[in-house]
Amino acid sequence: MSSRCAILFDLDGTLADTAPDLAWATNRVLEEEGLAPLPIETLRPAASHGAGGLLRHALGRDGDAERFERRRQRLVEHYRTRDHAGTRLFDGMDAVLAWLEGNGFAWGVVTNKPQALTVPLMERLGLLTRCAALVSGDTLPTSKPDPAPLLHACHLAQLDAAHTLYVGDAERDIQAGRHAGMRTVLALYGYLGPDDRWTEWQADATVETPDGLPAQLRQLIPSCNRP
Repeated sequence: MSSRCAILFDLDGTLADTAPDLAWATNRVLEEEGLAPLPIETLRPAASHGAGGLLRHALGRDGDAERFERRRQRLVEHYRTRDHAGTRLFDGMDAVLAWLEGNGFAWGVVTNKPQALTVPLMERLGLLTRCAALVSGDTLPTSKPDPAPLLHACHLAQLDAAHTLYVGDAERDIQAGRHAGMRTVLALYGYLGPDDRWTEWQADATVETPDGLPAQLRQLIPSCNRP
């Protein structure tokens, strides 16, 4: 196992701002149900929680499991046809990735998004061949907050979890990182909602913008410092 330092990222709300496309797809479902669309600001806090989380946020909890699943599948199909047209890396993230690569550090992505949606998104962003590891929500039988996907990414990239940061914007990200033996950073620029009690999640650090990540890597994992 390599001792080189690395950052693993959550995808939605951490590496890339996918909320515009996810909100667009959610609103298509609302319109099909005869309901008014919601502003992106209303839907953004749920964008890290997948199609199901977005629907529960937009429509409330529905006891009809079959109807909920039909709506969820329609949302996914709308999202797929959108082809990530509105998705971008968060401001400053491209510079962070270039810094990691230029300094010999590895980076990868561990997301709960299914592979069928993750791979096309990474391709559109031009990142698929650059990342050292990509683990999707259905790569393994379990997903975050289980630490197994993070440890699998370390295996794929030949990384040591003790020399790896995991960066995410949801409680499950911090839980998974801590249980994987990684240091964790909470992305405050991500999709946190007003009810998220993020100060209780026990992240090792927070960043308000992506450009704070190199300093956190050097601070939290001293072996990453260059002489």
